[in-house]
Amino acid sequence: MGDRDERARKRLSRNPNRALTVAVLAFAGLASSFMFTLVVPLQAELPRLLDASREDTTWVVTITLLVAAVATPISGRLGDMYGKRRIVVALMIMLIVGSVIAALSTSIVGVIVGRALQGGVTGVIPLGIAIMRDILPPRHLGTAVALMSATMGVGGALGMPLAAYLALNADWHSLFWLAAGLGVIGLILVLLFVPEDVLLSPGRLDVLGAIGLAIGLTGLLLYVSRGAEWGWTTPLGLSLVIGGVMVLLLWGWYQLRTKDPLLDLRVAARPAVLLTNIAAIGMGFALFSSNVTFPQMLELPVETGSGFGLDMITAAFIVMPAGLVMMVISPLSGWLERTIGPRPLFTAGSAAIVLAYGYVLIWSTEWVHILIANAIIGVGIGFTFAAMPMIIMRSVPSNETGASNGLNALFRSVGTSSASAVMGGVLASLSIDVDGVAVPTREAFDVCFWLAIVAGVIALVLSLFIPKIRPLEKHPSLPS
Repeated sequence: MGDRDERARKRLSRNPNRALTVAVLAFAGLASSFMFTLVVPLQAELPRLLDASREDTTWVVTITLLVAAVATPISGRLGDMYGKRRIVVALMIMLIVGSVIAALSTSIVGVIVGRALQGGVTGVIPLGIAIMRDILPPRHLGTAVALMSATMGVGGALGMPLAAYLALNADWHSLFWLAAGLGVIGLILVLLFVPEDVLLSPGRLDVLGAIGLAIGLTGLLLYVSRGAEWGWTTPLGLSLVIGGVMVLLLWGWYQLRTKDPLLDLRVAARPAVLLTNIAAIGMGFALFSSNVTFPQMLELPVETGSGFGLDMITAAFIVMPAGLVMMVISPLSGWLERTIGPRPLFTAGSAAIVLAYGYVLIWSTEWVHILIANAIIGVGIGFTFAAMPMIIMRSVPSNETGASNGLNALFRSVGTSSASAVMGGVLASLSIDVDGVAVPTREAFDVCFWLAIVAGVIALVLSLFIPKIRPLEKHPSLPS
């Protein structure tokens, strides 16, 4: 096995365009993260555009989050088994097919099917990070991983004003044609510039494990994302959460006893991996909290006492710097990861999140305050998202990289889904009637900021307990 791995790495090391490969994977990551904000500017108009109830149109957003959460760890395992590049290609094809289906649809069913397929492309990011581990020497890996991790925020940040412009000035189908175009470009670039996998972890696909994980996660995430609307204590809500927990417990029992499990829970239970994944929930919560609250604050009328009265595109440009900061500081994140290690970097990022929401809790009387707070959030998310994959990769064997990073992405998805539900519930419950429209009060936004601070503090504390981890092993055939 050792000789085979060494020969495989020698083949990978002959790739003369490693920087180009990283750039292509980052572009694929940008395209995948853009899917989360693609329809955000259309949310208020979806019932009219699709001739459907508001309850039904929320599935246009919810289904993407659900599929992303379920598909990401599964695609990571498939990448470890059958080749990460091959699975990235398959996911880009899913993005293209889903986008075309939605672009050609005039009914809600077609759009939901298309959005479901778009959600699967999220697995490109952890797979891209795993590919980078295979082809890059350790001294370059941290910066590349930081760049790839930054695409989770950059894609949405850059895509928001573009999506808002198209929503205001073109037919709504153009958003999905844009997504299809990004998918085609990404697919071609991956086929041309990402090397074939030779580092594989042979085994069988645990179909029963994949089904069990999908059912259990769907129950929990439906409860989190729709519980406020359906009622947290209604029979439907309780059935979903209890059923989801029971299925996941059975799934865990099965994973510990089957050969070639979908996810090696013994590896996932290692303290460094477990604490990082739990903290990832808090980081996902903190990231999406700003995506939910800041645009609403910026766009609400000044007369409400809680808004700045800006138009959709201006608000999108004010929110955008968080993603840009994440990309700009990726070289710094890589240098810090090599210099002080990923654990202190994670702690510093968590502290920045707490600082940002504390700042906006005290100063948020002008739109520039939101701009500053969002930039600090970009620093915090940039540091933590760069640190988490490096902690994971230093703690798991190389043949578990794809699945383990996919699991970490799953925990971040749980955080973002929770933020969407919790923030939406808080803003809806603490609102006043203004000309027949429910408008969140300033108190509602303050509660949201406090919740984000709590999430950041939890991640900060957990980061302090992550045990010391070994340096990432040097590939035997790659330069240092």
